[in-house]
Amino acid sequence: MAPHHVLKCCQRSLAWIPVIFINLVVGWSYYAYVVELCIFTIPNNAEKISYLVVFHLFFIMFIWSYWKTICSRPASPSKEFCLAKVEKEQYEKEQPDAQQNILKKAAVGLPVYTRTGTGAVRYCDHCQVIKPDRCHHCSTCDMCVLKMDHHCPWVNNCVGFSNYKFFVLFLAYSMLYCVFIAATVLQYFIKFWTNQLPDTHAKFHVLFLFFVAAMFFISILSLFSYHLWLVGKNRTTIEAFRAPVFRNGPDKNGFSLGFSRNVVEVFGDQKKYWMFPIYTSFSEFTHKLVHM
Repeated sequence: MAPHHVLKCCQRSLAWIPVIFINLVVGWSYYAYVVELCIFTIPNNAEKISYLVVFHLFFIMFIWSYWKTICSRPASPSKEFCLAKVEKEQYEKEQPDAQQNILKKAAVGLPVYTRTGTGAVRYCDHCQVIKPDRCHHCSTCDMCVLKMDHHCPWVNNCVGFSNYKFFVLFLAYSMLYCVFIAATVLQYFIKFWTNQLPDTHAKFHVLFLFFVAAMFFISILSLFSYHLWLVGKNRTTIEAFRAPVFRNGPDKNGFSLGFSRNVVEVFGDQKKYWMFPIYTSFSEFTHKLVHM
């Protein structure tokens, strides 16, 4: 038991390395932009102030949404989806066919409409719960996660029902953060490259800042576009690769409510809160699925 416990602790510690890496890059980008570019390189005060104001706006929204994604605990199935003690004991003694009969009876009063590929009621033996629709077990988080999209190593967390809005906003603001840096640094990047500015220690930071911002922007753009498509279709990454199976068979559009309602499913009913990484009211449809 002791070696297994130590191994688990090591795995949990190592899982934070991508998060630490991202924060180190962001910390350096802040120093390089604010100190090396704005304070030491840009001579025009009006330009300097305008750059700093917009930069800090994107920076705050980016960090806010990023840490909200990290710190939001994944939502797990409520106790209504757990088998009663008697049912659980009986389930453990029976053969697969009899086990399915027990699960079917237990699932009668639950809002469960999806099935396994063979038409069986979805059940997690590890968590010992009947899986709600769109719920999947994450081996990394060691729990069943509602509306699981994927486990993201860059936030060391599962992206799902509780933080998908924050994740999409994190991608959006990180992309805006990178494109703003690249666009405003470009003219000074060219001046340093063509030796129009003095060769100081700021040169390295400005040149490297442009390359890093442009590289991250290109990589994030494709991921952000993909998740915007998923939001419009009301699908998760898992469902995009494997269509959910209902009682009448697989249906890749089984959860789609139309584009506008699909967006509301993720961002909430009040548009004034869409751009902020805060909890917002979910649509009536989602409310029923979670609380029935």
